[in-house]
Amino acid sequence: MGGQEAGKVKKYMNVGLLAHVDAGKTTLAEAILYQSGSIRRLGRVAHGTAALDTHELERSRGITIFSKQARMTLKDLEVTLLDTPGHVDFSAEMERTLQVLDCAVLIISGADGVQGHVRTLWRLLERYQVPVVLFVNKMDQPGTDREKLLQELKEKLDERCVDFSSDRKEDALWEDLAVCRESLLDAYLEQGSLTDGQIREQIGERAVFPCYFGSALRLEGVDELLAGLACFGPVPAYPPEFGARVYKISRDAQGNRLTHLKLTGGSLKVKTLLKGTREGESWEEKADQIRLYSGESFQAVSEASAGMICALTGLTQTRAGDGLGFESRASDPLLEPVLTYQLLLSPDCDVHGMLAKLRRLEEELPELHVVWKDALGEIHVQVMGAVQLEILKSLIWERFGEAVEFGPGSIIYKETIASSVEGVGHFEPLRHYAEVHLLMEPGEPGSGVVLDTNCSEDVLDRNWQRLILTHLAERKHLGVLTGSELTDVKITLASGKAHLKHTEGGDFRQATYRAVRQGLCQAESVLLEPFYEFRLELPPDKVGRAMADIQKMSGTFSEPEQEGRTKDGQMAETAVLTGRAPVSAMGDYQGEVYAYTRGLGRLFCAPGGYGPCHNASEVIAASGYDPEQDVENPTGSVFCTHGAGFYVPWNQVPDYMHLESVRKAAERPRGGQAFARQSAASRDFADPKELEEIFVRTYGPIRRDRQGVGRVERSFCKEAEPRPVGKSVPKKPEKEYLLVDGYNIIFSWEDLKELAAVNLEAARGKLMDILCNLQGYRKNTVILVFDAYRVEGSKGSISRYHNIHVVYTKEAETADQYIEKTVHELGRQYEVTVATSDALEQVIIMGQGAKRMSAQGLLLEVQNVNAEIRDSFLSQYSGNKQYLLENLPKELAKFMEEIRLGKKNFEDGPPG
Repeated sequence: MGGQEAGKVKKYMNVGLLAHVDAGKTTLAEAILYQSGSIRRLGRVAHGTAALDTHELERSRGITIFSKQARMTLKDLEVTLLDTPGHVDFSAEMERTLQVLDCAVLIISGADGVQGHVRTLWRLLERYQVPVVLFVNKMDQPGTDREKLLQELKEKLDERCVDFSSDRKEDALWEDLAVCRESLLDAYLEQGSLTDGQIREQIGERAVFPCYFGSALRLEGVDELLAGLACFGPVPAYPPEFGARVYKISRDAQGNRLTHLKLTGGSLKVKTLLKGTREGESWEEKADQIRLYSGESFQAVSEASAGMICALTGLTQTRAGDGLGFESRASDPLLEPVLTYQLLLSPDCDVHGMLAKLRRLEEELPELHVVWKDALGEIHVQVMGAVQLEILKSLIWERFGEAVEFGPGSIIYKETIASSVEGVGHFEPLRHYAEVHLLMEPGEPGSGVVLDTNCSEDVLDRNWQRLILTHLAERKHLGVLTGSELTDVKITLASGKAHLKHTEGGDFRQATYRAVRQGLCQAESVLLEPFYEFRLELPPDKVGRAMADIQKMSGTFSEPEQEGRTKDGQMAETAVLTGRAPVSAMGDYQGEVYAYTRGLGRLFCAPGGYGPCHNASEVIAASGYDPEQDVENPTGSVFCTHGAGFYVPWNQVPDYMHLESVRKAAERPRGGQAFARQSAASRDFADPKELEEIFVRTYGPIRRDRQGVGRVERSFCKEAEPRPVGKSVPKKPEKEYLLVDGYNIIFSWEDLKELAAVNLEAARGKLMDILCNLQGYRKNTVILVFDAYRVEGSKGSISRYHNIHVVYTKEAETADQYIEKTVHELGRQYEVTVATSDALEQVIIMGQGAKRMSAQGLLLEVQNVNAEIRDSFLSQYSGNKQYLLENLPKELAKFMEEIRLGKKNFEDGPPG
């Protein structure tokens, strides 16, 4: 068992079903299982007999609450079908499942078209790069039109949605596919057809989105969908080493903890020792049992292969989103709860015992974010909406036998920053030491907290840097306005310091936390609130009322659209308003819509991320949060003097820091008036003594070789170039090269630096034009090099701009590295000059036989050339006056003079 049979490797495909609520998703799941032979009897959601609605709450409410799986076979494929919740309140459960899908079937209601939550699902599928097949359901209802629905899919989802219905001719299908991607077009033009393999590859790369139409209730179009999945469904290739992605935690009827995961590489056997980390601590546990679930039943196997989805028993430390083996932990989910409620317990209930039970439930529903507020003695939970709140209440009663209620809900706010800042933290009680400098910058909306490091290992060892990044990632940092979670911030480790004897791991934890808080106290903080993306359908005469309501909510909306027609086809009967509004203002608006439209209006809301709070001052005042009084999140630092530690407030911490501010060091000018007073000769090259000191620090002492009674020494100045004993061998004089470090020059010349602050592209263009003039006069070969090492996937490029060469380096290659490589290749044969003000770079290139020129030296060279060009042009004229005929050839000038005097006409023609 476990993925191999008679030496033949099985192929596995995991297919998820996603839809807006009431689109017929679970009905389609029943139809798929029935038509594939996995179940013998066709169940109904309305009757509570659906095979995948296994929980009593799901049967009673008729909605999917927990993701379920079923196994089936399609030709040579072993398929695991995952049914996910469609209600927006359970979107977090659905999003967790996307991490393990090979393909998704997105169900669209033919009667309703593309609804608000469908667009949210589409964005999630794009984020996780899941290939998508669309099934338009309920096509048996009156008024549904396949052509109009296909056009709507193209307009609202993606223009590469293609009708794969079996009644279409192959030629028409191939033509539609050919316009989706250039490679398909080339293949079609060359072969006149497209193979199934080519189509499958493009579907797997999300270049094509097949569309099928039918009715799951009547089993129409289901066989076409299954045939399409069997023929075109993408089957990934997996590496031989072990890897797995945990997407769900649950418990069986006996209370055994189940870890649901997908194997993304290798294989897994029973009793295999699995390893991982949790909250910075390593763990090792064995998988006691491997189960393959299908509905409520399961099959125990001894081994699972790559591509399979299974459940393991015996693991207690795993959490949804964990990676095992070579897999890393998944990114934070995009859909998060926006409401928080206080849990109200009966007087005889043990609050601490209930907290422990809720922690267990939180493993299965991570979005709950159970919070214990010690100062108030209260338990708070986070939920997506009212429906999930009711389900949670039922689950607590079912699992723990406790009747609970919930207090009034409140909004979950977040905080970010609007300006860059350097946060510093220091922790130095007696016999402890750590100092951290962090650069904090505003991030992209929805990016969360992004971590990076720009600290040299010469300043702080790599192990300490990793530890600091771990401490930054291990907790949610709180803002200083309301104590809400920090988000949309990029934090870069810029510098730090440890003590050889007294630094311990916990010291950097304290310094790191304090650096974040100190930076937030300095920065301009912004309060964020959650928004809904809404779609409001209502009678046209109620649009004005709706628009006024949304404006009062501080929401935004697009121009109203008209959908639907009356029987005579003359008058629109439904107006559609789409937009974005704060959750705090729109929470109870559904009931109000129902009232003023007399039941004719419908409001669909989907999570729309976070944005600036419309009433920030009121919320901040109401919260009463004081960061100075938050003892669990201190803003100041601890220093040591006379053998004792003392506390320094955040606004005084920079004055006590042991390391210099990174931002101040970067902003310090390199030159100034002292530089301006230097002679032109001294500007061309760095100070020889300084270069020699850098060289010795980098490469060790300089060897002095003796030859006879004399001694040849390596020199660091242009005027004292070493002369070899005997006959000299000059370099080839016919070719001279000038290599220019582009960005170094741009940010060294004041005019280009100012231009780059406005438009970097313009600064690059101006520098290229300047060097074109220089090359045209000096007649050397100019190579201008720009860094592109941070451009992901960059392969580098070399192009010709007029009379110079422009190089953009490849990924992970700096301009310095490219210049060093080029000097090494050319420096022994030709005269090579490198223009850069990087002193260390000057040291390196001098060993290759190249000349060095500073940025200011190059500027002086350009100015001299411009002056020579101007003088050369002016020297062509003896005076300030110019006459019409004086620069013409002699014979032509004589002929024009005779015309001027009337002796000849133009008809006579010029001589010769």
